[in-house]
Amino acid sequence: MAMQHTPLLMITLMERGAKVAPDEELVTVTTDGIRRQTYSQVRDRAHQLAHALTDAGVRTGDRVATFMWNNSRHLEAYHAVAGIGAVLHTLNVRLSPTDLEYIIGHAEDRVIIVDVDLLPVLEELGARIPTVQQVIVATEEGFEGWTSDLPRVVDYEDFIADKPTRFDWPVLDENSPLGLCYTSGTTGNPKGVEYEHRSQYLHTLTQCLTDAMSMSATDSILGIVPMFHAMGWGVPWAATMLGAKQVFPHRFMDPARLADVMSSESVTLSAGVPTIWQGIKALVEANPGKYDFSHLSRLTCGGSAPPPSLIRWFYDELNVEMIQGWGMTETSPLATLSRRVAKRSQLKLSLDEQFENVAKAGQLMPGIELEIFDEAFNPVPHDGKSVGEILIRGPWICSEYYNDPQPDKFHDGWLLTGDVGKIDSEEYLIISDRSKDLVKSGGEWISSVDLENHIVGIDGVEMACVVAQPHPRWDERPLALLVLRKGAEVSIEQVLEHCSSKFAKWQLPADVLCVDTIPMTGTGKMNKKEVRANLDEQGYVLPDLR
Repeated sequence: MAMQHTPLLMITLMERGAKVAPDEELVTVTTDGIRRQTYSQVRDRAHQLAHALTDAGVRTGDRVATFMWNNSRHLEAYHAVAGIGAVLHTLNVRLSPTDLEYIIGHAEDRVIIVDVDLLPVLEELGARIPTVQQVIVATEEGFEGWTSDLPRVVDYEDFIADKPTRFDWPVLDENSPLGLCYTSGTTGNPKGVEYEHRSQYLHTLTQCLTDAMSMSATDSILGIVPMFHAMGWGVPWAATMLGAKQVFPHRFMDPARLADVMSSESVTLSAGVPTIWQGIKALVEANPGKYDFSHLSRLTCGGSAPPPSLIRWFYDELNVEMIQGWGMTETSPLATLSRRVAKRSQLKLSLDEQFENVAKAGQLMPGIELEIFDEAFNPVPHDGKSVGEILIRGPWICSEYYNDPQPDKFHDGWLLTGDVGKIDSEEYLIISDRSKDLVKSGGEWISSVDLENHIVGIDGVEMACVVAQPHPRWDERPLALLVLRKGAEVSIEQVLEHCSSKFAKWQLPADVLCVDTIPMTGTGKMNKKEVRANLDEQGYVLPDLR
């Protein structure tokens, strides 16, 4: 044996930030301003939290839930829970009480750390979460006089007060559970995905690669993607390991507040879903010259495919690279990333040709295997044309769901993602759709994603959602729902003319509806299940014109 076999534990990475950059800032947006802490302060508080949790009876393997926004106390919980060997269960603050009750009970959470403004949601659950033995309330300015009828409730600051600022972390098996995240549950009950120390350790190192998110200790990182969604895409782990400046938006997610903090905190890198970046784009267009984005160099966009027009706008107008990523809760989530230039030969391409690559879901990350299969699990050619279901495997890919094996979701060591796509000759993944969101018209498949991304390129269209609707002749036809910019007008004829330049006649929307909003899931994706249910409830019927 030539090498030391030290376990790959996340606490090793989490401690590094305070060692190498003790005075670097961690910034949390508050009601009236900013709360600033240093890495050394956050580390000391995380050690105090670790003592408080263990003194409260939390042991290795116990689930400690967080019901919190992106803020420094949430990061302290990441740090402390990882260190003591408990399991960090990040609860989605946007889920319904019914889903929350199910998830808390299914996970058997023992402790919940909650931001004070979210406390009423837990109080609504009351006695329906009997496994919870302690609720710890993190207060913010304006909420100091809070009260609660829940039993065994304590203020966060009182909970950690007078605890030692050094904790002797236990040595764990690297395959021990680290975190628990639940899918958004668009079909059936939400399913739990249990992350391990080893899996997230490797995911964190890969995420920082130059050809991945290219994260650096010199960055100022604004993590907009919620820390409850697939562990914030891994950004809190990676940024803390590096000792990079971190900016937490807390609950203040409106475009103006985000743009202000991006300007004032010299943000260089941020991560969020397309709707966030569409909101920033609209804000900048409405207020030219108001915001300083001179430090901003790149954005990572995931959750759903960003329209190519949005990617190009950020580059042309702000000189900002948008890196599209594909993954899911089950993949930790980083699986592929698409950069404008991914290899030397692409340096010779024109700018327009380079942007054709950015519109794809990207190339697989090192350590991951990715393949597309037909219904008989035969591999499909990587020719950029042949379509199949995307299967994936690797060291940070889910092998089964938590206490809910679901064998039909796995095949011969592969995870069946439920996404449909193709792979081109340069190994770029191109997502066609979720299998349940494809439109099957006259025996042919139509990608709702492709239509949506093209329609958003029409001036005045802020968001497009395409869903399948029953058709008496063709089985299904696509229906496009549009959210328009204030004062804009877009006709069905404009949409059809715009789409006809790229799509065949049989692929064009059969109807176009302008709506005020598109319902979203708790993870920031368009909730097409709810869209279809609303259309059914309204008795909507496609016109039989095409």
